[in-house]
Amino acid sequence: MGDKHVVRFEPVGIEIEVDENQTILRAAAEQGVMLMHGCKEGQCSSCKSFVLDGDDIELERYSTFALPEYELNEGYTLLCRAHPYEDLTIELLNYDEDMIRSGLPIQEAVAEVVANDAVTHDMRHLVLRLLEPGELKYFPGQYVDIAVPGTVATRSFSMANTSSRDGGLLEFVIKIYPGGLFSAYLDESVSPGDRLDLTGPFGVFTLRDNLDARLVFLGGGAGMAPILALLRSMAERAIDRPATYYYGARAKRDLCFDQELRALAETLPNFRYVPALSEPADDDEWDGEVGLITDVVARHEEDLAGADAYVCGPPPMVEAALPLLERLGVAQKRIFYDKFTTTGDAGDPEVLEADTR
Repeated sequence: MGDKHVVRFEPVGIEIEVDENQTILRAAAEQGVMLMHGCKEGQCSSCKSFVLDGDDIELERYSTFALPEYELNEGYTLLCRAHPYEDLTIELLNYDEDMIRSGLPIQEAVAEVVANDAVTHDMRHLVLRLLEPGELKYFPGQYVDIAVPGTVATRSFSMANTSSRDGGLLEFVIKIYPGGLFSAYLDESVSPGDRLDLTGPFGVFTLRDNLDARLVFLGGGAGMAPILALLRSMAERAIDRPATYYYGARAKRDLCFDQELRALAETLPNFRYVPALSEPADDDEWDGEVGLITDVVARHEEDLAGADAYVCGPPPMVEAALPLLERLGVAQKRIFYDKFTTTGDAGDPEVLEADTR
């Protein structure tokens, strides 16, 4: 352990202690302070903040797309990469004060594999059962880090279920990437009964209380997991806010949980599920929406002023969705997103959740 320093977050006035061996984001999570973040790898810029006081900060490796050199020189930093070596005052640029104060401290857990079923040709439904502890507290939409067996690496995946209370189960929807570190394990080596080490929960992709606001969900690929958790939570809590889920897939074989989502439209009277195929196969017999999911949203929606939007999926989809939603009237602070970035390891295209992910 190194020396500890006080980091104060403005404008919320929250202080935490951070060990020099920790990143600021990690220390905050351990103390139940939920700061905005995404990849935790210095690639997505969700945790970008401004240093008001203090400058003795060491940054782990990060992408200059997330933090260009000129922004670093101006005083910006990435909380997921930053180690403090003196007391600091940080201005949060992207925050939700209620969410910050509602955090759950992260836990270490051990779980065993219950099932690893294909839900599409390249996505798996991984089900784990918690062994120690037998329950993990988290908010629907959050994620955990899973240690890759035989390595020191971890990968981040969002839970698709709403709670671990029923039998200690955790569900994940994970895309298989050729050559991916966790993908290879999931595709070739995993067996029921295998044990995995988990750390979490992380993430702020959670349903905000805003009873009068319409909900718009945009998803693609394994971005299904956290949005499915939010929709399942709405059904369990009988939340009847008007909601539409736009989910983009390439072809019909890339759709998953389709029957459950159509059933949710019966359970939630104000919910619509709108799947779209960008490249339907000749034999798909598809009479639904066709095109990029952002184009489908643009065709269906004219005015989203006052709505809350939740976006989760691969970076190109998220990057196209954010300006579209703003043009349609969604306030920037009411757009919540998980950008599933890739790791920074050369040759390893494994997706994170984040996400976020």
